[in-house]
Amino acid sequence: MILEDYSLKSWLATSLTFFYPDVCQVCGLECATDREGYVGSRCWEKVRFVKPPFCARCGLPFEGEIGLSFECSNCREMELFFSFARAAVIVNGLILDVIHRYKYLRALWFEPFLADLLQRKAQPALEQDRWSMIVPVPLFPLKKREREFNQAEQLAARLSAATHIALNTTLLFRAEHTRTQTLLSRSERARNVRHAFRIRNESRLDGQRIVLVDDVLTTGATTSACARVLKEAGAEEVCVWTVARGI
Repeated sequence: MILEDYSLKSWLATSLTFFYPDVCQVCGLECATDREGYVGSRCWEKVRFVKPPFCARCGLPFEGEIGLSFECSNCREMELFFSFARAAVIVNGLILDVIHRYKYLRALWFEPFLADLLQRKAQPALEQDRWSMIVPVPLFPLKKREREFNQAEQLAARLSAATHIALNTTLLFRAEHTRTQTLLSRSERARNVRHAFRIRNESRLDGQRIVLVDDVLTTGATTSACARVLKEAGAEEVCVWTVARGI
């Protein structure tokens, strides 16, 4: 269930203000409110948005000057089923800390900050073309019950509201409880999620163009596995947008 109950969110914001005054929840040293996701201006300065040059396929940033479009070695060595993947920001200590606390410690007050990062880059790009729907990368049901929410659904819902692209949270589901990808190599990640995802009720997506949303992209193994089943169901194209890009 997507946490769209704004009265609950208002209650959470009020409760947080009671226990934690309007202060940045990253550094604790400057003013920040729920509207900014409790991230202050000095911490905001540590955010590194993804800028060209980057890999034309997976969006991996490249340090240096490259005038032509290129694909990184990761994309050349992997079979990827999405047409392209893009991220708003580069993973660093601040972003990793915020995402970890949001996902695993239910620090839901960080959601506006993360959603804002995604929307700043994804919304203008998506509005340049026609996309059929936004689909979040699903969690395995047990993991979702333990976590009580799916961060990809939350971020996808906010992006859908901003772009007016339809949101579909039931089309794709995770059929296998896989190991966490964090400590796996690139090849191990691909094998780990190869058969993890399924299309619900054998839905047909003939001619539809899908935007997959997740919080972080590293090798692209998870989103590519999702894209593969969407393409097999008839999707014309699948692209990926995430908040952050690992490097």
